[in-house]
Amino acid sequence: MRTLRAGLSALVGATLLLVVLPGTAGAATASTTATFTLTGGSISISVPSTTVNFGAVSVSAGSITARLGTITVHDGRGLLNGSWTSTVSSSRFIAGGQSPAEAIDVTSVAYWSGAPTATSGVGTLLGGEPTPGAAVAISAAQTAFTGGSLIGNNSASWNPTLITTPSAAVVGTYTGTVTHTVA
Repeated sequence: MRTLRAGLSALVGATLLLVVLPGTAGAATASTTATFTLTGGSISISVPSTTVNFGAVSVSAGSITARLGTITVHDGRGLLNGSWTSTVSSSRFIAGGQSPAEAIDVTSVAYWSGAPTATSGVGTLLGGEPTPGAAVAISAAQTAFTGGSLIGNNSASWNPTLITTPSAAVVGTYTGTVTHTVA
């Protein structure tokens, strides 16, 4: 009888243990590794889409200074430690029949990027010519703006100033092309 009672007591104790700890007897764990790939986009530059009119100035004025309009670089490449450089150059400005007196030589066109008007992202975004005294002739490509130590997507906008010095130009409406690039 003692043996039967001891056996029953052990059976009841084991049953209670299973009831009290229901998940431990048959627990299992499994895991799945998940991956995904992020692909980079592109880099682009936008400029004013219409002709920018600098207004009228007397031929006796020493120079013409005017804002070109907002330039924006969008960098959607998503790089780690990325960089880009925007450059600017100009054609000569001409009027009428394009005689020498009806042209403002490209060496007489200067550019001042100024400070950014808007930025986004992580990194260093700087104008090539932060002050008016740093203005450069854009007869050949010059740095307009740079992005460096960039992480992920970013953008920068600026509103540059053009300065022309028409030393021997005659009366007329002058037209030229200012070209921005980014790489």
